[in-house]
Amino acid sequence: MDLRNKRLTEEEFNKVRADVLTHWPTGKGITIEDGVAYQKTIAPEKRFGLKLQKAKASRDTLIQPRAGVALPEQHIELLRHLEDEGGADLLPSTIDSYTRLNRYQEAEVGIEESRKQGRSMLNGFPAVNLGVEVCRQVTSSLKSPVQVRHGTPDARLLSEITYVGGFTSFEGGGISYNIPYSKNHSLEQTIRDWQYIDRLTGIYEEQGINLNREPFGPLTGTLVPPCISTAVAVLEALLAAEQGVRDITVGYGQCGNIVQDVAAIKALERLTEEYLAKYGYKDIIVTTVLHQWMGGFPADEAKAFGVISWGAAAAALANATKVIVKTPHEAMGIPTKEANAAGLKASKQVVSMLRDQDLLGKQEVEDECNIICEEVRCLLDRTYELGNGDFAVGSVRAFEAGVIDIPFAPSRLNAGKAMPARDNSGAIRLLDCGNLPFSADLKKFHAERMEERAKAEKRIVSFQMVVDDIYAIGNGNLVGRPENK
Repeated sequence: MDLRNKRLTEEEFNKVRADVLTHWPTGKGITIEDGVAYQKTIAPEKRFGLKLQKAKASRDTLIQPRAGVALPEQHIELLRHLEDEGGADLLPSTIDSYTRLNRYQEAEVGIEESRKQGRSMLNGFPAVNLGVEVCRQVTSSLKSPVQVRHGTPDARLLSEITYVGGFTSFEGGGISYNIPYSKNHSLEQTIRDWQYIDRLTGIYEEQGINLNREPFGPLTGTLVPPCISTAVAVLEALLAAEQGVRDITVGYGQCGNIVQDVAAIKALERLTEEYLAKYGYKDIIVTTVLHQWMGGFPADEAKAFGVISWGAAAAALANATKVIVKTPHEAMGIPTKEANAAGLKASKQVVSMLRDQDLLGKQEVEDECNIICEEVRCLLDRTYELGNGDFAVGSVRAFEAGVIDIPFAPSRLNAGKAMPARDNSGAIRLLDCGNLPFSADLKKFHAERMEERAKAEKRIVSFQMVVDDIYAIGNGNLVGRPENK
């Protein structure tokens, strides 16, 4: 294994870059020098990371949607609507599925079909095919900072084009955009590919350009225990910092129990800062994002607004720096711009009402935070040991050993032995710890919590609880209890 958590040399980076820029014609001739020069023309208030830093300092929670369509003029119209009508503080350009899979020729066909039909025939914005000038047209047409959101195992060309195109934040990571998204991608290769992206980001930082990086927090979005998502977030932050990234937003997918959600955001920020400092990465800016519920949604719009508002409340009470907002059309597919704006407005109302409240000092939250921190340290410290002091190598070996195990991930590299379910209060615990390197006390804690629920429901602890929990929120509940079927 020649993978290592070490900053790419200029020679190593440039050798890879010469190939990356040939992957599609829009990469030809673009330069980092041009990107730096253009980025310097962007006003501070349109820089994603600076707006997050300001929000963190003032204890505000910013709101951000997901959104993207194929045609530039319609994409701009959509984002302007979300900015003006929805009141979005931060904007996305969600990338289409063909681009995420580096199938640029098929994305090109989708663009042509979209032009013929007069509406988007792609489920996102094909930034690579459209190229630098169109990206600049998009980012310069809006008042708010814009982020690239996607789901791409190999996003190297996408990062090159969008940085030169004026985007000031880039989402994803070599673990979080592989294991939850892909069956057959090599983890060694995706970590290498994201080392390239993070080194590119670091090069811009060294030229005085602040670029925000955001690992994808929710992973599969299905009953993911906070300890697992936090461990992955910290690992990706460490890998990014080694390549020169200075501004990192770590994320978490709402689980539904308010105490656990608030504690999880608190633990996420605490542990990211702790491990960055522990391994010598100084002066890294760390902010947080809570993703509203990523699992099944009610089809009824009124009920969907209830789920959206609960997510906004969790983000505000946890003092997350931003919240990624869902829409009342979540159960039905791609939302209209009106539905997307409605989700934003509902979230902003809740966030504004809770601005001066929090649960961070409550003992119950602190107790839960301590449990999460203890669990995460077990995972991260064992990963470090497996890598013989190298977190890149350790990450690969941790998945091989099931030391990190993401529930319901499609990757063949994922052990799939750790099995989550809710306890009697709705907090996500582990019905089966699999190969997670927990202490005996932690394993006992999870077993006792599951037994409490089983006793309350007068049934045995079993996989049926997991199934019931997966469908519970879509059916109007949090815990999937037998009487709710």
